[in-house]
Amino acid sequence: MIKSLTTAATGMQAQQTNMDVIANNLANVSTSGFKKSRAEFEDLMYQTVKEPGAVSGLNSISPTGVQTGLGVRTAAIQKDFEVGAGKITKNALDIQIEGPGFFPLQLPDGQIGYTRDGQFKKDPQGRIVDKNGNALQPEIVIPPNAAGIDISGNGTVSATVGNSMVPQVIGQIQLVNFVNPAGLKAMGKNVFMPSGSSGLPVQGQPGLNGLGELAQGQVEASNVNIVDEMVNMITAQRAYETNSKVIQASDQMLQSVNQLR
Repeated sequence: MIKSLTTAATGMQAQQTNMDVIANNLANVSTSGFKKSRAEFEDLMYQTVKEPGAVSGLNSISPTGVQTGLGVRTAAIQKDFEVGAGKITKNALDIQIEGPGFFPLQLPDGQIGYTRDGQFKKDPQGRIVDKNGNALQPEIVIPPNAAGIDISGNGTVSATVGNSMVPQVIGQIQLVNFVNPAGLKAMGKNVFMPSGSSGLPVQGQPGLNGLGELAQGQVEASNVNIVDEMVNMITAQRAYETNSKVIQASDQMLQSVNQLR
């Protein structure tokens, strides 16, 4: 059987995966705190007819050998944690991390998840929560009679309570970072979970130990570049079409063999 049939098929599968990644990036171009992904590929094992450097005659060796590649596969889909552009909202509970770091959240199952999405709200108890009701950790409760909320760059949360003109500190926002953020497991809903390759979470105060500072009244936009993704999509489409042409050409070669008398 002609190997190019299966080799080209692996190329089509790889480009289909590439297109799936690009489609997800474009679908989340307006998702706050979203981080784009990139598909990475590697070649498969080779069928070796002659080893490079094998003896080919008296006092001579093969300079290159004879090796035929058997295709490609998806090696990784990596998240790009480049900081997205800031989007001004003037909402007191919208917070952007200007640099590395994640907000820790208490998930419904008791685990701690991590997010770059700083669009926070108040729940009925006054806790600061994300759009899915997951409480920011450590927990911060806003007094019901708070007239204004101020969040400093180092994460200090102050509120003007009642008729008092002096703001009172009601909490401290902490950020978390990882040795290898690209190793985090994406859970959906803008939440990441640690994995064996991300390393352990390291918590600290915003602005210290390499963590970014906070900016109130703005959120981090998606870091997807539409122009780049459109170019990537065209490249993937052309590569898919080319691999399909290889399958058609291989089929025609087999057809010619079948017609031999």
